[in-house]
Amino acid sequence: MTVVGIGADGWAGLSGAAREALRGADVVIGGPRQLGLLPAAECAGERVAWPSPLRPAVPGLLAAHAGRRIAVLASGDPMFYGIGRALGEVVGAAALRVLPHPSSVSYACARLGWPVEETEVVTLVGRPAERLTAALHDGRRVLVLSAGAGTPGEVAALLRARGYGPSPLHVLEQLGSERERHRTATADAWAGPAGDPLNVVAVECRRAPGAPRLGAVPGLPDTAYEHDGQLTKRHVRAATLGALAPAPGELLWDIGGGSGSIAVEWMRTHPSCRAVSVERDPARAERIGRNARALGVPGLRVAVGAAPAALAGLPVPDAVFIGGGLTAPGLLDACWEALPVGGRLVANTVTLESEALLADRYRRFGGELVRLAVAHAVPVGGFTGWRQAMPVTQWSVTKAPGSAAGPAPAPASGAGAGEER
Repeated sequence: MTVVGIGADGWAGLSGAAREALRGADVVIGGPRQLGLLPAAECAGERVAWPSPLRPAVPGLLAAHAGRRIAVLASGDPMFYGIGRALGEVVGAAALRVLPHPSSVSYACARLGWPVEETEVVTLVGRPAERLTAALHDGRRVLVLSAGAGTPGEVAALLRARGYGPSPLHVLEQLGSERERHRTATADAWAGPAGDPLNVVAVECRRAPGAPRLGAVPGLPDTAYEHDGQLTKRHVRAATLGALAPAPGELLWDIGGGSGSIAVEWMRTHPSCRAVSVERDPARAERIGRNARALGVPGLRVAVGAAPAALAGLPVPDAVFIGGGLTAPGLLDACWEALPVGGRLVANTVTLESEALLADRYRRFGGELVRLAVAHAVPVGGFTGWRQAMPVTQWSVTKAPGSAAGPAPAPASGAGAGEER
């Protein structure tokens, strides 16, 4: 199977090898727009348009044409947010011959004079516009892969809502073709009609004066979150994420989500990080979703229900954070058993009953048991003094081979409320 990248310049922009692959194919599979770029006189093979939704249809469509010479058309570079990944997962990389074309990112950076390696890329194809939020930092350059003609307007509206209205936007349409067009304006001033659906949006991030500044490391201001008081406070949150140690591609279980701050900041550390926030209160669960969208991680999954029952069926975690409900019967055991060897568990509490549980697990499994105390300067009459927050006890541990949970001590009567979030 040959996968041919094709640009808006169509047949004329293809290499000799790409043309030969298309000429010799018994069947050519692609999107209607891509198939329309091929001259009938040059490509005599059967033309098959991808159905929608595309990804679930890939195995069946390939099976239907087994034994034939297949060429698949892709926009630009097939391995950059393209069909090449899905094909490789179905038939294996060794069965593919990929002939890439310059991607829209390469074209856009060439037109704007931006170094590709210093330009962040965010795709909104099949994804919510809120994903762009996490990439917004003053002075950075971001390329947005558009889902269609309406994407530039969505991007402009999001930038205004997030305090980046002064950011210049460049909308580059039909890159590489004779119909190429470049429109520009700030997000505040963007009012142009929808243009060509084949476009990318380039953003030069400029934060408006007074707009909130959100850093790239854990410990966002508490004011960045909507909450009802169930919030792991900024300094404890930063220490907790440090103990959880997220790495690209890893999955977190955030038990007793509260406002979702731990899961949100886990996912903000890298675009490939994933998280499930488990929250028994439906109103708080909805609030977690709003916080995730506002802070650029709309992919955060929220499981509504009480742990440990709500953990059934969740994918295997790389790390678990317990910020609420530690004294719920079986919760610690269920989380420990779910972790693979090498997985990390971090639990925070402010109550004596839960602290006793953590001290017992520390004795049995090791790790690190610390107490985090934070004090804030506040007015005291005409002077300034310290106001101490409730100290937080934190147990963090990496699961070693042969670490069975065993029976847990029974919780004290009335325990289970007032956990740290």
